[in-house]
Amino acid sequence: MIERRGGHGVLVADAGHAPATSVASRPARGGRRARGIGSYKAALPRPVFLFFVSILFPWIIMLGPIRLSGYRMVLLATILPCLVMWLSGKVGRIRVADIAMLFYCLWCGLAIAVVHGPGYAVEPAAIIFLEAFGSYLLARCFIRNADDFRNMVALFFLIIACLLPFALVETLTGRNIALEIVRAIYPTFPDHPMEPRWGLRRVQTVFDHAILFGVVCSSAFALTHLVLGYGQSLARRWFKSGIVFLAAFTSLSSGPLSGLVAQSLLLGWNWVLSGYPGRWRLLLTTAAGMAIFIELFSNRSLPAIFISYFAFNEGSGQYRLLIWTFGSESVMNHPLFGVGFNRWDRPDWMSSSIDMFWLVDAIRHGLPAGLLIGLAFFAVLVPAALKRGLDERLQAYRTGYLIAMTGLFMVGWTVYFWNSTYVIFMFLVGAGVWFLDLPETAEPDRSASSRHRRANTRRRPPRSHRPRRQETADNA
Repeated sequence: MIERRGGHGVLVADAGHAPATSVASRPARGGRRARGIGSYKAALPRPVFLFFVSILFPWIIMLGPIRLSGYRMVLLATILPCLVMWLSGKVGRIRVADIAMLFYCLWCGLAIAVVHGPGYAVEPAAIIFLEAFGSYLLARCFIRNADDFRNMVALFFLIIACLLPFALVETLTGRNIALEIVRAIYPTFPDHPMEPRWGLRRVQTVFDHAILFGVVCSSAFALTHLVLGYGQSLARRWFKSGIVFLAAFTSLSSGPLSGLVAQSLLLGWNWVLSGYPGRWRLLLTTAAGMAIFIELFSNRSLPAIFISYFAFNEGSGQYRLLIWTFGSESVMNHPLFGVGFNRWDRPDWMSSSIDMFWLVDAIRHGLPAGLLIGLAFFAVLVPAALKRGLDERLQAYRTGYLIAMTGLFMVGWTVYFWNSTYVIFMFLVGAGVWFLDLPETAEPDRSASSRHRRANTRRRPPRSHRPRRQETADNA
């Protein structure tokens, strides 16, 4: 919901949608002490609000040779305060993911300096540090509990919902009205129309490319369903999830749509087997077994099979296989510092485009850069997945986050993230660190709980006086 405070509209969590838990012990903003997550309406931190809103206005602001944008100015204003908060321990202890992300930025800067020279490296190295570590730290420092997380998802959903009408007009008429409005105020990048699919234009809105619009929208699908939809009726939950799904679908891009399909399947698995605590262990074991079987007995590698099946047509799938094949060879030919921004090793007839986020850094800045960004990603996801002692609300939030990031991981093998999509991805990685800082509580004694339930059953009031059972979200 939107609440007016001090003359400014800020997004706040609706405490009525979530039961209180015992994991929030820090004071609420404005001097109020939280007696539990959901027991107060915490305002979305203003830097996070400005960061997301700036994505809607992709103006290009030139400061000499430096290109600025709205989100870069927000990151410039917040990077030093975030560094102070992080180093001082105000946002929890320093994590493996923090170090991996920092070293990733430093290694990219070193690699550029080695390949192109120290003078050339200053600007691109600073941009990588600002966009990667700055976006990660912004979430790391200002998404610190369940209320912050839910408010962030609520704003994310609101932005996508506001873009949906423009997306529908664009896909039906072929006219990018959203970008025209932004360009009328201040210069921005040009419209990038692509070949229609199914007689519809592939929607771009205020992003650099239709694929990027699809990636950003699809990344909010599971978050909207399990975080924003927690405690709401099934109809309201699916209505909001459907808005996100439709917005992502208008991009008509195979990468984002594959992410939507993956998230939908994982949400279905979570719902169908909600009563089985080991459902994720079963899924991972099955997936690992299938991967080993494919690698041992198939005439194609697992990445080749994955890339070929998640494409709109055979031609684009085959081309991505060529990117994987020659890109991997380029990494092995230049394993330490990569090729920088020079020509990577490929046939003359291939384009310079690398539609594979998880391969780009290894090609440009060496294998250490590719490994470090992967380490930063999984150093958040794996500990969050293994966290124990979370209540029902936190389990739902964690499940939504893990499914969303799994979708982004899969999309990253067929799409390259750049500009606003890149910083949103880095922000979302940092937005999951708060799960790691939650205190672990002891698992409940099931036998004692059963005895307690039986005792309460004997003391229940007549049916006419019993309160209605509240709806709950899917278990994680």
